[in-house]
Amino acid sequence: MKAIVIKTPGDPDVLQLQEIPTPKIKNPTEILIRLKAAGINPIDTKLRQRGTFYPEQMPAILGCDGSGIVEAVGSQVQRFKVGDEVYFCAGGLGKQGTGNYAEYAVVEEYLVARKPASLSFAEAATAPLVLLTAWEALYDRARLESGQKVLIHAGAGGVGHVAIQLAKLKGAKVCTTVGSPDKERLARQFCADYPIFYKQTDFIQAVLDWTDGNGVDVAFDTVGGKVFFDTCQAVKVYGDLVTILEPDSKIGSLKDARNRNLRISLELMLTPALKGLVDAQKHQTKILEQCARWLDQGKLKIHLSQSFGLKDAIKAHKLIETGSVTGKIVLIID
Repeated sequence: MKAIVIKTPGDPDVLQLQEIPTPKIKNPTEILIRLKAAGINPIDTKLRQRGTFYPEQMPAILGCDGSGIVEAVGSQVQRFKVGDEVYFCAGGLGKQGTGNYAEYAVVEEYLVARKPASLSFAEAATAPLVLLTAWEALYDRARLESGQKVLIHAGAGGVGHVAIQLAKLKGAKVCTTVGSPDKERLARQFCADYPIFYKQTDFIQAVLDWTDGNGVDVAFDTVGGKVFFDTCQAVKVYGDLVTILEPDSKIGSLKDARNRNLRISLELMLTPALKGLVDAQKHQTKILEQCARWLDQGKLKIHLSQSFGLKDAIKAHKLIETGSVTGKIVLIID
């Protein structure tokens, strides 16, 4: 099969299109999937630059998100049959025999959900990682409730545009930071109540004005760096701040967070995969199943901004590293 392989960490040029053996089912609970598309996420570019979680198992195939058609099933697979259309978030972290920048992938049944019927394979492949990240951050970590006010950073981004919608589905009011008029329009399409132009407006003051000086109940940081520390001032006393980036103590202090008695959560949806937590992975699959229902009901939408062929993975990585991408980008595999 054709696959994009990396043999050593580096710039986008280390992504090489090669012919490699097609993976085979080894366990009776596995599924062989003929991939139709693979989502591209910032974690892919970080692993390509810095090295994977399993450096001793190079060469590696990247790509956590995938969608495709079931090609074969193990003898104990119960939920799927040949021909079923599926989507999932599995592999792509450098473990040998995994990854979705390829024509085929073998995945455990419990990691796979049925593809939303209303989505193309391309759209479906971009959805799992961001759906899981936003769900876990808002619902599982922050325990978001109806009527609360939420700040979501980078609302036109991959995680951000999904987080806005999940917050609205919970009955929350949402403000979000955006960097351009086009991104404001996109955030409003996903029902953000108050987009804030962070380049022209002090988002902290804007949030405080929006909340009558109290701060939001929940803030979701998808940017990191100084933004994380600044956001502490925009969260109410005893509020929640969830971040998907590791706070850097060299950049700022948690004094404001401590004074406001904030509950800070670090969200990494990859933890179940990295730690081999099967029950947690099954929970994530249930999240994808629920999101598939919402997608088919029109309650959720995925913004696919650009598609690339498998051979153009280098171009895709260069684009995502510009930091200006709205929504998601995808590799089409045909």
